[in-house]
Amino acid sequence: MSQGRSRGKAKGVEEFRPYVTRALPVGARVTCADNSGAKVLEIIMVQKAKTRVSRLPAAAVGDYVNVVVKKGPAELRKQVHGAVIIRQKYPVRRLNGVRVAFEDNAAVLTTPEGEMKGTDIKGPVAAEASEKWPRLANLASMVV
Repeated sequence: MSQGRSRGKAKGVEEFRPYVTRALPVGARVTCADNSGAKVLEIIMVQKAKTRVSRLPAAAVGDYVNVVVKKGPAELRKQVHGAVIIRQKYPVRRLNGVRVAFEDNAAVLTTPEGEMKGTDIKGPVAAEASEKWPRLANLASMVV
């Protein structure tokens, strides 16, 4: 279990954040699970990723990443977008001992503030992502 300090809280107060294995390194291609028109996204940068020298930064469920649209409409391609990872294939262990694994790696295009560019999310959303990004939870049809 890792515990990190939250930047918005008082100094010395720690916020509990369960450990989630980072399974999506830079260069990974994920499916776009919203109705923005994009089909396949490629991760080009993970925000707030601290890592060892010469190790690729990797993302997990709930992380904010910068992506490039690889398959989709021409107006979305060849530019950098923000996205939040909502599903990953690698199992996520919850505090009650249950491991949750999804059948695909998926993300939704968002702004840095958390507003989605689409209006609908296809498929389930991990509870870890919905806790971190409450606006995604409002649009999710199913939270697992």
